[in-house]
Amino acid sequence: MSRSQIQKLIRQKLVAIPGKGIKPAFILTGGEEITITIPEAEPLRLIPEEIPLDIRYEDEHLLVINKPPGMVVHPARGHFAGTLVHAVLAHTKNLSSLGGQTRPGIVHRLDKDTSGLLIVAKDNKAHNRLMKALSERKIGREYIALVWGHLPQETGSIEQPIGHNPKEHKKMAVVPNGKPARTDYLLLEDFPFLSLVTFHLHTGRTHQIRVHALHIGHPVFGDPEYGGREERIGGIAPEYRKQARELLALIDRQALHARRLTFAHPITSETITTEAPLPEDIQKVIEALSVIPA
Repeated sequence: MSRSQIQKLIRQKLVAIPGKGIKPAFILTGGEEITITIPEAEPLRLIPEEIPLDIRYEDEHLLVINKPPGMVVHPARGHFAGTLVHAVLAHTKNLSSLGGQTRPGIVHRLDKDTSGLLIVAKDNKAHNRLMKALSERKIGREYIALVWGHLPQETGSIEQPIGHNPKEHKKMAVVPNGKPARTDYLLLEDFPFLSLVTFHLHTGRTHQIRVHALHIGHPVFGDPEYGGREERIGGIAPEYRKQARELLALIDRQALHARRLTFAHPITSETITTEAPLPEDIQKVIEALSVIPA
């Protein structure tokens, strides 16, 4: 069971020590007899939806899915239908319960407008081991993105703490009291006012790549929340501003794609590597960039 599930059982008084009232922070001294009552799982209330899935790997324990841009991973406020979870439930009834009622099988997430690969667990044993591998940084996650400007060097590492933006709580930012976060990058190709870059995550903070890219002055192209759209045009050479506007018209989201996952299979230990091609909108931007004279 997950830590949050156990805490919930304690709050519901389903975890008890005879003669003592306990809370999630109760400290054991040793020798206590602990009674745990685990209620039967509630049936899923989500209605499966026949939505096409681009499955890149599947066996009896897990799936790796190439999520399209614009799809929300799991139900949340404002998104109670059409999510990846609804689509997966139509594909298979065997999903881990560790994510709770609204996130069955979900091991990790992608932002709604970030495309690419994510893992879905079919059973609790696989889910637990994948979560452990994720926390121990044993799952390789490679992203590809277009960013504004030219990076100071071909390879580098951004190691800055990330937390909620004190001015806009719904957004994240590099803040002194944030959680540790590290993102490595590698330049693939330089264009006149954009760069094609791969990012490798060592941690999994919310909006990590987008926040780190903005922090070093090279926000992800097209990113409406983290300074990646029209507000950047004034900072490039005048002769490229028209083309920049034309490129922004080709994509209505951040040009960020989770293109490769590498991990040890949670049951067999076999090395699994999956890749997902660039989606059409990012491909169109790159094709248009390639004909702009330097």
